[in-house]
Amino acid sequence: MPSLEHILLAVGSLLILSILASKATGRFGVPALLIFLAIGMLAGSDGPGGIYFDDDQAAQSLGVLALAYILFSGGLETQWREIRPVLAPGLTLATLGVLFTAAVLAVGVKHFLGFSWLEAFLLGAIVSSTDAAAVFSVLRSRNVGLKGNLKPLLELESGSNDPMAVFLSLGLIELIKNPAFSMWQLFPSFLKQMALGVVLGYALGRAAAWTINRIHLNYEGLYPVLTLSTVLVTYGLTAVAGGNGFLAVYLAGMVIGNRRLLHKKSLTHFHDGLAWLMQIAMFLTLGLLVFPSQLPAVIPAGLLTSLALIFVARPLAVFLCLSVFRFDLREKALLSWVGLKGAVPIILATFPRLAHVPHADDIFNLVFFIVLTSVLLQGTTIPLVARWLGVQTPESPARALPLDEEG
Repeated sequence: MPSLEHILLAVGSLLILSILASKATGRFGVPALLIFLAIGMLAGSDGPGGIYFDDDQAAQSLGVLALAYILFSGGLETQWREIRPVLAPGLTLATLGVLFTAAVLAVGVKHFLGFSWLEAFLLGAIVSSTDAAAVFSVLRSRNVGLKGNLKPLLELESGSNDPMAVFLSLGLIELIKNPAFSMWQLFPSFLKQMALGVVLGYALGRAAAWTINRIHLNYEGLYPVLTLSTVLVTYGLTAVAGGNGFLAVYLAGMVIGNRRLLHKKSLTHFHDGLAWLMQIAMFLTLGLLVFPSQLPAVIPAGLLTSLALIFVARPLAVFLCLSVFRFDLREKALLSWVGLKGAVPIILATFPRLAHVPHADDIFNLVFFIVLTSVLLQGTTIPLVARWLGVQTPESPARALPLDEEG
């Protein structure tokens, strides 16, 4: 058992190495998230680092915590006036889009990989959502400006589609373990999760904003502590009540970010830095969790599944969901391409392993390979594809925060 000093040294070294390595991402066009994953894999037991880590439960818990803070930070940066025009198509993509993507991919997985229908649908559900951390990171770090409402639509979809993916994944795991279980039994639970997530997220966001503006703390450094606590309370209370904590923290962040707020600038900067820390920690941990020596065995199946997801399942889902909305062919093509996968599918892939589902290890390795392919192929080419489709615009300057009052 390594000492605390050795653990702290390893953690600090990996974080610094990740930050320094991310400097190269802008020059070579490689998404920072891929760098963090690669460093985690190199530091793992199959790499020169030799750190052995195979605790799915710990990785899952860290992933949930990290994603909560990433979504809260994304909510703070999301402006209601920008997403209001795309609310209907965004929520359609976040629900029906996830379902269609999972279903279309399941057909291919069933026929080409030999999985059962439930196992194929489970794999499709795990990789069906667009990852908020990946989208927020790539769009903002690469300074990708998009015409019309494309950017707020992508951010709204990626920030709100995880509940559907979680619902499908957990329901399918239950079906695999208990064939007498009916998927329809989960539908009321899903409605309850969504409703409580919206209500509690909005209410707790309003309460937090009111408290920040009126509590008049003696030390400015306590305000970030207050918002840190708000994220934990919002997620925890919503989850305990049976709601979806991820939706609640994203909505709470959006409510807070769209109100006049004391110390708004410093709080936004603090949570932006915290979101980066959480992304690095999450991707390093997930990189440690995978064993690269097991990946070559899944390369053929992984490539086939990745290509089916990127070029068939995601585009079909986007075109079906947006057929009733006013988006032209080029805009739908861009939305199809920015179906980035990130840490959420890998976190979801730990659930089958913890539940001892058949082929759980194969599903985990396939999901990891799919995420690598998505970030490497789609993440590096978003600016190029946007220019080719004619939907890119010069990125606007960073938004100036109008209120930065001092208490």
